[in-house]
Amino acid sequence: MCKSSMKFSFINPSLPQEVLNMCTTAWPPLGILYCAGVLMKEGIEVSILDQAARGFSLKQTLDWVGREDPDVLGYSALYRVPETAEYVKENNPNITIIFGNYYATFNAERVLNKYPFVDVIVRGEGEYTCLELAKCLEKEGSLKEIKGITFRNGEKVFSTPDRPLIKDVDSLPFPDRELMDTKYTSTILGVKVATKKFTSLLSSRGCPFNCRFCGCRKFARGMWRPRSVENIIKELELLKSQGYEQFIFVDDTFTLNPKRVTKLCQEMRKEKIDMEWFCDSRVDTCRFDVFREMVEAGCRSVYFGIESANQRILNYYRKGTTFDQSKNAVYTARKAGIDVIVGSFIVGAPNETGREIQKTLKFINKLDIDVPSINVLRAFPGTDLWKDLIAKGCIDEDKFWETGVFVSQVSPHAVPFEKICSMIHEHFQTYYIHPKYLLKEISRTLKSSFRMKAVLNNLIRLNQMADMVKQGIVLNY
Repeated sequence: MCKSSMKFSFINPSLPQEVLNMCTTAWPPLGILYCAGVLMKEGIEVSILDQAARGFSLKQTLDWVGREDPDVLGYSALYRVPETAEYVKENNPNITIIFGNYYATFNAERVLNKYPFVDVIVRGEGEYTCLELAKCLEKEGSLKEIKGITFRNGEKVFSTPDRPLIKDVDSLPFPDRELMDTKYTSTILGVKVATKKFTSLLSSRGCPFNCRFCGCRKFARGMWRPRSVENIIKELELLKSQGYEQFIFVDDTFTLNPKRVTKLCQEMRKEKIDMEWFCDSRVDTCRFDVFREMVEAGCRSVYFGIESANQRILNYYRKGTTFDQSKNAVYTARKAGIDVIVGSFIVGAPNETGREIQKTLKFINKLDIDVPSINVLRAFPGTDLWKDLIAKGCIDEDKFWETGVFVSQVSPHAVPFEKICSMIHEHFQTYYIHPKYLLKEISRTLKSSFRMKAVLNNLIRLNQMADMVKQGIVLNY
C-alpha cells in the first residue's frame, strides 16, 4: 500500500442552540470514524475534531483547521450548514469542503445552490465514497465517475447515481476511537446515567420499518444489515482492552432479531465482557427470555419508541405497533430486570385531537417507565410526513427545508402548537413532582446505584424540560 499525499480532516459540528437546549448528549461520531478507518487503511492521513463534544468556539475550530491544513474537510451535517465552513473556505479557497449525513443527503442540491463554499455532497453511506473522492481529487480526475455524490461544476449542479449499500458490514474496519481526543459520558436524553468510560457501538445498519415521521428507512433504503456476532465480539474485546466500561448500541432497532440478540448476549457472557450497556427496542420485538439474556449480559437501560396511546395515531404514523404491545413491552422489560426504561412519545399529528393528546399524557402516567421523552411532531426533508404535507400545501419547502417545522404550526386541523406546549407543561408539573412518583423511584434507587444516578439526573432534567416547554422550546423525536 502506497501512502497518499492527501490529508482528509473531519469535523463533527456543534448542534444549533435550540437543539442543545434539549440535548447535551455527545456520543462518538461513528459515521465519521468508519469513514476514517477506510481512508487510513488505504494510507490516507486523517484527523478528526468533535466540535460538539469538545465545545470548541468558532475561533478554536478555525485554529484547529489551520493547524491540520487538510486538502479535504468533511462535515457531518445533521441540521444546518455549520458556520465554520464558510470561514474555512475564505481562509483557504483551495480546500475541498464536503458535507454528509442526513441533512446533506436529503437537501443535496439545495445546499449547493445556497452555499457556494460547499463543493461536494456525499449522499448516504460515506465510507467508500470518501475514499474514491480522495483518490479522485489527488489525481485530479472526474467527479462524475464517483457514485453517490452531488457536486457543483461551474454554474451547474450534478448528481451521480446512488452508491450501492455496503452489504457486508463486517468488512469495515473497526472505528478507531483513539482518534478522538475526547472523553465521552453516557447520557441518554439528557440523563447522565454514569460517569464510566463510555462509547457507542453499531451492531447493524438500517431499518426495515416505515414510520411516517422518520428518515432512517429512506437513508438506508429499507435494508437491515446486521454484523455477525463474531465480529461484534471482537470489537467488544478491543473496547474492553482499551478500558471502556459502558457503551450504547446505536442500532435503529437492536432487538429486531431475537435469536441474534440471544446469541450475542450468550457470547458476551462466555467471553466475560463485563460492561454495562444500553439499546433501543421496538415494543413488538420484546420477549422475556431475550430481555433476561440482555440483563445477564449487562444491559441496564432500554429505550422504547411508544409514541401514542391512540391506535388511530399509531396507524397514521405507520408505526406497526399497538397500544397493548406498548404496555406489555414495558412490563416485560421491568420483569426481566431492566434498571432504567426510557419511553418516547410524540404528540401533535396533523388531525390529532386535544382529547387524544391528553390520553397519551395520561397513558405515560400509567406506564412503569423511568424516563419519559415527550416530543411535538416535527416534519423534516427525507420523511414521508414532509412529503405528505408538501403535497397538501401545508409546508413552504423553500422556507423550512433547513430547519423542519412543527406540524402543529402549519397543519390547519392540528391542535395549536402553543396549546400542545401548555398541555405538556401541565403534565410535567402535576405528575413528576407527585409524591407517588417520587416514592416509587426513590425506593427503586435503593436497590441500584445505576438507577440512583439515572433517576436523580432525570428529576433535574424533567424540571428543566417543564420550564423549556413552557417557553415553547421543544423538539421532535
